[in-house]
Amino acid sequence: MEIRFQNSPLETATMDTRQLRDNFLVQDLMLRGKLKLVYSHYDRLIIGGAVPQKDSIGLPIENELKSNFFLERREMGIINVGGTGKVVADGISYELNKLECLYLGKGTKEVLFNSNTDKDTAKYYILSAPAHHIYPNQKMTKEEAAPVKLGDISTSNKRIIYKYIHNDGIQSCQLVMGLTTLEDGNVWNSVPPHTHTRRMEAYFYFDLHESHRVMHFMGQPQQTRHIVIADNEAAISPPWSMHFGVGTSNYGFIWGMAGENKEFTDMDQVAVATIK
Repeated sequence: MEIRFQNSPLETATMDTRQLRDNFLVQDLMLRGKLKLVYSHYDRLIIGGAVPQKDSIGLPIENELKSNFFLERREMGIINVGGTGKVVADGISYELNKLECLYLGKGTKEVLFNSNTDKDTAKYYILSAPAHHIYPNQKMTKEEAAPVKLGDISTSNKRIIYKYIHNDGIQSCQLVMGLTTLEDGNVWNSVPPHTHTRRMEAYFYFDLHESHRVMHFMGQPQQTRHIVIADNEAAISPPWSMHFGVGTSNYGFIWGMAGENKEFTDMDQVAVATIK
């Protein structure tokens, strides 16, 4: 498991392209037959990806956690962005189609990731945060997430939002998780941009053609930076940083947060005209 430490706004303002990518971009999350985990010291969120083939992939015991098993003091959210698969948690099997979510609570000992077929593998995006209370394991389909249509074609951000793990959905200790899909011809996400110093966030981009990219903007409102992101890559967003982006085509992205609260609407918006 890779470890990423925190960076201050002043330090980040001096970073070049390579330094920004090394600190805030998570690549190679969806490699066939592999599990990748990155431990961020922003609210101690773990970002991961698992792509099982014929054999299942188990959640390991990571020495860095100093625990008897991965979820001994943690909770986890899983969203499948690939083919149909199954996640087996303590012997109970949960089938996940594309864009379905599974929450695993503190104390879940054994977790196995599986694909139903080797040709069209499941792709599991994983977020894990420290937990103080046991909430039950729960699956949610995208239909159960009460999708909401927002935006307008005139501003190129017509989109559908699916909220899975939040105050009015699957219950958790601090993890918030959901996804947004942009309709054809729409490219902007999270506009107007915002910050929330009470919690960090991670953006995972998917369903982006290999020839296209997303320009992910970060940094303080008057000291912006950007990262060019490909399909199945994630951006770590510090609590002090804005997070919004634009693609060269439409795409989907999974948003996940950890920190002070679970209020989806807790955002300090930044007027577009004030950004520099």
